[in-house]
Amino acid sequence: MSTSLKDLPDIDKPEQQTFVRFFRSLAPLTDGTVRLFERESNQKRYYSFHGDDALLAADQIYHTTTVIKYWGATESAGGLPTTFVSGSVAENYLRDGLLNRQLRIEIWRTKKGTSNWSLGCKASPGNLQDVEDVLFTSSTMNVAPMVLAVKWSVTGDQKTVGVAFADASVKEIGVAEFMDNELYSNLEALVIQLGIKECLLPMDDTGKDYEGIKIRGIMDRCGIAITNRKRTDYQMKNVEQDLNRLLEGDLTASALPEFDLKQAMESCACLLKYLGLIEDTDNYKQFRMIRHNLDQYMRLDSSALQALNLMPSARDGSNKSMSLYGLLNHCKTSQGGRLLAQWLKQPLLNVTDIEKRQDLVSIMINDTELRQGLQESHLKNIPDLHRLAKKFQRGIANLQDVVRIYQVVIRLPAMTTLLNANEPEAEDLAQLLKDEFTGKIEELYEKAQKLEELVESIIDLEAVEQHEFVIRPDFDASLKELRVQMDDARESMDKEHYRVGQKLKMDVEKKLKLEKSSVYGYCFRLSRNDASALRGKTDIIEYTTQKAGVLFTSSTLKNLNESWSKLCDEYEKTQTKLVKEVIQIVASYCPVLESLGSVLARLDVLVSFAHVSIMAPVPFVRPTLTPLGQGGVELTEARHPCIEAQADVIFIPNDVTMLRDESEFLVITGPNMGGKSTYIRQIGVIALMAQVGCYVPCTEAKLCVFDSILARVGAGDSQLKGVSTFMAEMLETATILKSATQNSLIIIDELGRGTSTYDGFGLAWSISEFIASKIRALCLFATHFHELTDLGSSLPHVKNLNVAVHVDDSNGNQPSITLLYKVQEGVCDQSFGIHVAEMANFPPTVVQLAKRKAQELEQDPVSDDAMETDAQDSIQSIKNMIQEITQGGVTSGPELAKRIKLVKEKYKETIQANEFLKN
Repeated sequence: MSTSLKDLPDIDKPEQQTFVRFFRSLAPLTDGTVRLFERESNQKRYYSFHGDDALLAADQIYHTTTVIKYWGATESAGGLPTTFVSGSVAENYLRDGLLNRQLRIEIWRTKKGTSNWSLGCKASPGNLQDVEDVLFTSSTMNVAPMVLAVKWSVTGDQKTVGVAFADASVKEIGVAEFMDNELYSNLEALVIQLGIKECLLPMDDTGKDYEGIKIRGIMDRCGIAITNRKRTDYQMKNVEQDLNRLLEGDLTASALPEFDLKQAMESCACLLKYLGLIEDTDNYKQFRMIRHNLDQYMRLDSSALQALNLMPSARDGSNKSMSLYGLLNHCKTSQGGRLLAQWLKQPLLNVTDIEKRQDLVSIMINDTELRQGLQESHLKNIPDLHRLAKKFQRGIANLQDVVRIYQVVIRLPAMTTLLNANEPEAEDLAQLLKDEFTGKIEELYEKAQKLEELVESIIDLEAVEQHEFVIRPDFDASLKELRVQMDDARESMDKEHYRVGQKLKMDVEKKLKLEKSSVYGYCFRLSRNDASALRGKTDIIEYTTQKAGVLFTSSTLKNLNESWSKLCDEYEKTQTKLVKEVIQIVASYCPVLESLGSVLARLDVLVSFAHVSIMAPVPFVRPTLTPLGQGGVELTEARHPCIEAQADVIFIPNDVTMLRDESEFLVITGPNMGGKSTYIRQIGVIALMAQVGCYVPCTEAKLCVFDSILARVGAGDSQLKGVSTFMAEMLETATILKSATQNSLIIIDELGRGTSTYDGFGLAWSISEFIASKIRALCLFATHFHELTDLGSSLPHVKNLNVAVHVDDSNGNQPSITLLYKVQEGVCDQSFGIHVAEMANFPPTVVQLAKRKAQELEQDPVSDDAMETDAQDSIQSIKNMIQEITQGGVTSGPELAKRIKLVKEKYKETIQANEFLKN
């Protein structure tokens, strides 16, 4: 920990008492909000945390409670827990809280010279406007903060959902309105596509809003922070007037087709109020409205997001290649990183658009000079243009920001020269490169040329090399005169430096230093060893003795320093007026900067795709895609890209064939740890990569376009939310059955293991049969229920695969197994669970007992026959019961428990008479 509590000041007792009274008068915070207080000492910023926030900060930052102090009284007497954190460490803590832990923050400040605290700024995961300039000045923001407002209505069986969303950094307000099913799977797909960080929902005071409970459950599963808003915030009475102020162009908001979407406009009213966009006049005529179409992208749900390891998680640690985003993110710009995250959640459905991306990636792969030149010489030097443009629009930019924009603009001709010099020979590819990048960059450079000329005429670029950002003195007559006087004063200081050196008989180059102190201004410094030369000398004024030496001055230097300081202040005042004018001029180029940022972000992502594809342990290949509803999946030597990228891993590839009417439903059996889960997940990852436009980890790949990837893989308990493993599994499976189409890809791993063997097998059979016979989607079903392989006898398009294992019987009663990780046709009728237990170093006595018990059960023909007969007899009963329980889309809450009770009573005799159901 770089923070030292010794460096932070203590607060005297009277001030503590006053603050404690003020703090306890504040309204209590809502859940997930951290309140901290900004303080300053010796021109250094630090923060104080109090109450529960202090305890949380002590635990998560210092990992100890010894840093806690109690203001106002002792701990036992009810003192206020307090701790201090330095500025940089507190800001890292807040960044992590906002971006990764769904925290909301309030930062309180005092006005200079007063002790009156007021709320300085606040932020939430989807609204970072107030803190961008505090928390993200020197750090990249690879995730776009997106906030969503939701409103819904229910008429009979019809559910209409209206949403509004915004990312203030790109000046867009989006809306959508659509019909949804009982599980709100369309809404879930939308929040995944948009990468929502925060959701605004109408407050539920009754606790009986069952539709709201379902929607809150979706947001919770997707890791989205929920903010409750008053229902009055959703009123439309002012939304037209507000949109007329915000939206660019002269067309009135009511004339837009989106204005007829009632639920969406009510959501928009809430969103505008929450973000406070109307309160900032700089936003007027800056926004544009877009309408999001759910059907333009592949649909992903939260389960698929987790199953495919799409985005990084806390458990990944520093290993970036554990997630697909981390593996593919070799972007050199912040805007490129954000666009990559967006593309991964929005795989394309249009084959033409996908192939266009593939063509551009192929250009970068085939031309190493172009790819490396863009990455190393150009893209890595591009700042975050969207955030810079926002600073100019808000009027908080400075001359350094102007210079950063200038450095981007002057780089553009070299970038276009590189692109033109490396045009591919194929005319169609050359034209594509020109249309997508070269032509657009040249066009934007032409618009920005005047900005380049402006900067060169106004800013002192020679001073920039010394990290000074000032207006050129000859740009303004008064500045020029002041600069002449300052240069004269500085020259006089150098003469005085030489004079004092002669007087003290000290070498001005090696011993007597003339330097600028933050406290005393220009002064002399001698080392402590040489300080004796000052004794008895008249006209010498000592300031202080430090570790670095003795600081002192002469009467002449003191006068010159005062003159210099006055001239600097006057120069700064004159320059400030000119800087404001420069900032306003550069702000008029913000649309050009934002367009340039978007073009370069797209280029950055495609170059990153090429880099990953060519630098993989085995280079990726370009997949061939067929339109939606046509073809199947044929992969040769397919690999999981994240696993093969791990150190010391030799990945064993496998072929995949899924053809319509032949092998569209694959049942995969085999031993634990044999690679079944990796096999089915890698197919989902490859399909998603292909539809994003990236090359894929195969030696040959042909895929159809999927409209969605739906997954049921490894559900875990959510005990704090009252959801068991099995219930989570059933909720995910219900979403699949309601949402899947014939053009979906379904991935199911170990369905039914959260309950008894009989129940689990019955559910697994009925669900797999429904998918295979009714939905007819391409599906991969990994299971330890070996009886499921019988499904292929009644449905010819169901095929059985198994993960190969070598069993060595040479050791008599102690056979050993070797996992081969190779998928082959046929059935594996053993799970080898006990062997895996041996591999995990179970005690030998436990393993022997397990083997003996398993052998007894295998040799009990009565048990086997009873299970087989009961299973066959009860499948239809299970189907009927499930249908009656889930009728109307009920999957949770009191209504579910009520229906289960009624169904159990109705089928009581059937259940008691059937061993399979009774167990």
